[in-house]
Amino acid sequence: MLTVTRKEGQSIVIGDGIRITVKTIKGRQVRLAIDAPKEVPVYREEIYQEIVSENERAAAAEPNAIDRLD
Repeated sequence: MLTVTRKEGQSIVIGDGIRITVKTIKGRQVRLAIDAPKEVPVYREEIYQEIVSENERAAAAEPNAIDRLD
């Protein structure tokens, strides 16, 4: 894992198209701006974990369960 120190207004760049900028710092809260191409999904970690869990549940579902809904 890379750890960097940035001040307000400073950025880091990931690859060719993602820029993360520190907008404000208030106490223990940091506000970030993320500029990424539209085809790159950007999620808060807790939302991403919910998506992963839901996809795992859907993949584990019985394949013919939908037929029983009739």
